[in-house]
Parts: sequence; structure tokens; C-alpha cells
Amino acid sequence: MPSDDDTDFLNIFSTYFSWFEEANTTTITKATFRKDDEVLGLDSADVQRTLRRVNPRKAAGPDNIPGNVFKECADQLAYVLTDIYNTSLSQAIVPQCFKATTAVPLPKKSPALTFKDYRPVALTPIMMKCFERLAKDHIMSRLLATLDPLQFAYRPNHSTDDAISAALH
Repeated sequence: MPSDDDTDFLNIFSTYFSWFEEANTTTITKATFRKDDEVLGLDSADVQRTLRRVNPRKAAGPDNIPGNVFKECADQLAYVLTDIYNTSLSQAIVPQCFKATTAVPLPKKSPALTFKDYRPVALTPIMMKCFERLAKDHIMSRLLATLDPLQFAYRPNHSTDDAISAALH
């Protein structure tokens, strides 16, 4: 049973990080598609591969489904999640349960003496992280061919050393 000091500490902590709990009331206009637009469709093999890449040591999201469940059950979950992901993409709607987050305070330095010595980390559901990775991989595969050859940031196999070398030569 937590002591009064523990309860006070948790209440102060909750108040300090409460700005994470404010609801986002921004209205977002739903995307509209023209008939000739290609809607991204995901393949179950890609979903399965992404699920197998889940790091089981990472923290579970607010749904409390640990990473090893996704990794070890990738074969069984791939088809179900592919259907969910493709429905989400075709309707341009992300399921509400994918949007849930939990803010967890992590110490910036040890020992953490004040609340300012902590940084909040938002935990999101692992199935949303997989969805984001699949969408990002698709976008990047199309985008990389259109980037300027002197674009070095956020590109695989392009480092700051490459950028400096290109600038000097």
C-alpha cells in the first residue's frame, strides 16, 4: 500500500506533466481522393516482416500488449492487422485505439532531484508503430527517387561526412 508521501509525489508528478492530458480539439479535414489516386495497400508479407522486427525489450504501449506477442505471433497476426491497416488507409481514418498514448517520466540524469530532471516519453501501441513504419517505408521508397542528390539528411547511407565531402569538392 502506498504511503502518503508516495501519493503526494504521484499527485505532484501528475500535475507537473498534466499538459500531456489536454485533449486535442483541432478539427482535421478528412482527405479526399480523386478516382485516379492510388490508395496505399499493404501486403500481409510486409506486415508479417514488420511484426517480426519488433523489439521485444521495448516498453508496451497503453494497450499493455508486449512486443514479444507481436514478434512471436507475427504469422497469426499479419493477416488480421493487414486488413485493419488497409481498411484504415482506404477510409483515411486511424482507429481511435491506435491513437492512445501514455506519458511516462524518465530521468534525464541520475539522481533525479526535481521534476525538471525528468523528461516525458510517450508510449504508443506497438501495432501503431508497425503501421507507421509500413507507411513510412512506402512513402520513402517513392520519395527517395525524387530527392536532390545533395540531400543528405534523413536518407539511408548518407552521412554528414558525405555532405562535407560533397561541399568541399
